[in-house]
Amino acid sequence: QVQLVESGGGSVQAGGSLRLSCVGSGYPYTTYCLAWFRQAAGKEREGVARIDSTGSTSYEDSVKGRFTISRDNAKNTLYLHMNSLKPEDTAMYYCAATWSRRCVLVEADFDYWGPGTRVTVSS
Repeated sequence: QVQLVESGGGSVQAGGSLRLSCVGSGYPYTTYCLAWFRQAAGKEREGVARIDSTGSTSYEDSVKGRFTISRDNAKNTLYLHMNSLKPEDTAMYYCAATWSRRCVLVEADFDYWGPGTRVTVSS
């Protein structure tokens, strides 16, 4: 049984920083494509960043230069370092995993999801 659990969300002021973590279990972690998605109130879930098994990363345009995705395979942990946060970053953040070799930020490609952690950015 694959399980993902996020942590690190909270409330910050605009310009602040947060680090989200996602601990995984029940699968060969190193072979997975991992990603962060987010869903704001009243909006569809969108991809934020992804990292493949080689460490290659990509980002959604609005977070480029502000967010950094990374993984620690020894700890089965995925991270999202978020800097220069804006009110529009307010959302529930989810980590996700897939065995798909394509490894793109397409929600339907991802098989496993965590329950989410909430991020609120005030102006």
